[in-house]
Amino acid sequence: MSTFGGTSVIFDLDGTLVDSEPNYYAASRELLAEHGIEYTWADNEQYVGIGTQETLATWKDRYGIGVPVADLLTELDRRYLTLARADTHVFPEMRKFVERLHGAGVPMAVASGSSRAAIEAILSGTGLDALLTTAVSADEVTHGKPAPDVFLAAAALLGAEPADCVVLEDAAPGATAAHAAGMRCIAIPYVAAHADEPAFASAGLLLRGGQAEFTAQAAWDHLDHLASLPRS
Repeated sequence: MSTFGGTSVIFDLDGTLVDSEPNYYAASRELLAEHGIEYTWADNEQYVGIGTQETLATWKDRYGIGVPVADLLTELDRRYLTLARADTHVFPEMRKFVERLHGAGVPMAVASGSSRAAIEAILSGTGLDALLTTAVSADEVTHGKPAPDVFLAAAALLGAEPADCVVLEDAAPGATAAHAAGMRCIAIPYVAAHADEPAFASAGLLLRGGQAEFTAQAAWDHLDHLASLPRS
């Protein structure tokens, strides 16, 4: 039995464990430029936390791109993986938290809207694959966030009940998905202006300052508090 009894922890990847958003932005900007579309960081912020396939489907409709979503996904993944393998930054306090949970025997998983290839590239490139051995990608579920599918699939792989899972998320769609899955949530908004999104209101712990405010100790203390509450 782990330090927190039956609690399992599920991490979103992009923007939560690692600061991959600059790489996604660069890959997206290059891809859209090929179709004559100018894409800014402000544009990109609208899609933080939304699954890649859902984002590409939106672009296809919004910009009138005459290429199948599957082909766009292949090209975006190719561009992104080149950047991700070269340089992906793990948030230091997140690494500390993962290491501490691993040492305490707390079951953990990654549940991401990215592809399986992207998840594996990032985890192996950052060394997190030694600590986070369970992952679910957008490729393996029917519906992406804000649907709860990816979190429920991760809980199933861990053999955990949804009510015993705590999700760490940086984006409103992910917080919505965690709530829909019946899981508790620690919210670390990647975009500070999104902290007032209604989806974050259901989070058990909302760190409005994002990664600048997040500490491994604060997250640990929150899990300790949750473990002390009577189970219904």
